[in-house]
Amino acid sequence: MISVTDLRNGTKVEMDGGLWECLDYSHLKMGRGGAKVVTKFRNMETGSIVDRTFNSTEKLQDIYVEGKPMQYLYKDGQDYMFMDMQTFEQIHLSPVLAGDAAKFMKENMEMEVTMYGDKPLKITLPNQVILQIVETDPGVRGDTVSGGTKPAKLESGATVQVPLFVENGTSVKVDTRTGEYLSRA
Repeated sequence: MISVTDLRNGTKVEMDGGLWECLDYSHLKMGRGGAKVVTKFRNMETGSIVDRTFNSTEKLQDIYVEGKPMQYLYKDGQDYMFMDMQTFEQIHLSPVLAGDAAKFMKENMEMEVTMYGDKPLKITLPNQVILQIVETDPGVRGDTVSGGTKPAKLESGATVQVPLFVENGTSVKVDTRTGEYLSRA
């Protein structure tokens, strides 16, 4: 058990029959009466966000989640197939767990899956991935009015803005957190 006064950003707890991650917290002390803790939690299974206020004496059940290295194998209908790198066990993960990470995933890519027991909660890509450009317009010399960038479609299906000199077939490094082009690979 953890006291609500010990909550910090990123603390994971179990409450109301679900798994929650603390996004924000603040301690309030009114003139008379006890202190309160105002929090914002995100449900780790559905992604919904709620605001909660607790008395400073309340306690919550903290949970332990671990990150497992897994390899993305292929897309099976709507689900994604992953393989545990240690046990070689294969599991189906829903598109909800992948979220925005899905647009930068390619087959045989290794990433981390956050697990609570045997239940997957979230897919975390590396901060930078190397993907190949499959479709982009040729850059026109002197066309720098638009800032010197053009859209390019990557092998994973995502579209990023790249400099004019980048051509089809070029491998580029992309930041998965922001979706921005970083450099040629």
